Amino acid sequence: MTKIWKETGFVSDDPWIIENDETKAGSNEKAILGFETFLAKVAETDEVGLGVVVAPADDVAKLQPYLDRIALVAVAFPAFNDGRAFSHASLLRARLGFAGEVRAVGDVLIDQIPLMLRCGVDSFAVTNATALKRLTEGRLPGIANHYQPTARPSADARSYSWRRVS
Repeated sequence: MTKIWKETGFVSDDPWIIENDETKAGSNEKAILGFETFLAKVAETDEVGLGVVVAPADDVAKLQPYLDRIALVAVAFPAFNDGRAFSHASLLRARLGFAGEVRAVGDVLIDQIPLMLRCGVDSFAVTNATALKRLTEGRLPGIANHYQPTARPSADARSYSWRRVS
């Protein structure tokens, strides 16, 4: 079972659903479209508030002309060892200036969530049993010292974004 988690806790009434051949969004749901389907739709309509899935091989820069029409970008983590979605999230936030919701979908593991947060991901579609248990218990792992730049600003206003110590 997939549950949506944000830093404030689990979301009980999330309207977003990833559309595919078998699954379509209902009347009270919002569709998250595949990358090519999204690009075709924005070329045909002026619709706003759209959702799109970015697969590892997709070029996230192609979304730049449409960022003002996108409410949610789902970055896909197909396997724990495929980190291209970290780059997608970071590019969306830091280089493209996307301010909407970035959601991690796919193989979302508890150990990777703090790193995903640092890259700009702010919601997570979690199916992993261990991750669900730890998030329910409020047990999110983390590292106190960060030296590399991040899409997420430092909590300590006096520190450099690229050099933080707790």
